[in-house]
Amino acid sequence: MVKRKNEKYIISELKGAPEISPEATASYSEWAKRVLFLSDKVVPGAYNMMFSWYLKPPPKSLEAHTHDNPEIIIFLGSNPDDPYDLGGEIEFWLEDEKYNLTKSCFIWVPRGMKHCPMVVKRVDRPIIHLGSSVKPGYKV
Repeated sequence: MVKRKNEKYIISELKGAPEISPEATASYSEWAKRVLFLSDKVVPGAYNMMFSWYLKPPPKSLEAHTHDNPEIIIFLGSNPDDPYDLGGEIEFWLEDEKYNLTKSCFIWVPRGMKHCPMVVKRVDRPIIHLGSSVKPGYKV
């Protein structure tokens, strides 16, 4: 089959996700399902974007950290009758302020802002999680 010129821009399978140990991969799959990942390793010049389903709370929280680029963090509920209902609760910190998220939301994290810990407290139905750093090159 002949590949089309722009086919590389459509990502429909998981590839290019950051390398993590088999143990970490197994642990992650106990509470979440990684679906898609985009980076400049997948499509040259692309920003970073990852998409996962949270299926239950993880055993530990994501620790506080910063990035040298802005980040967008998205949590979406999966109830088509009430798309604003997150279907769970996530504790999320921006600098020294704690937020208890129970509604679908976008979070803009400016460059250099300390964010997290992130504690998934409750998952009543799958929560869609997307994260994107608006700069090519993946760094945790």
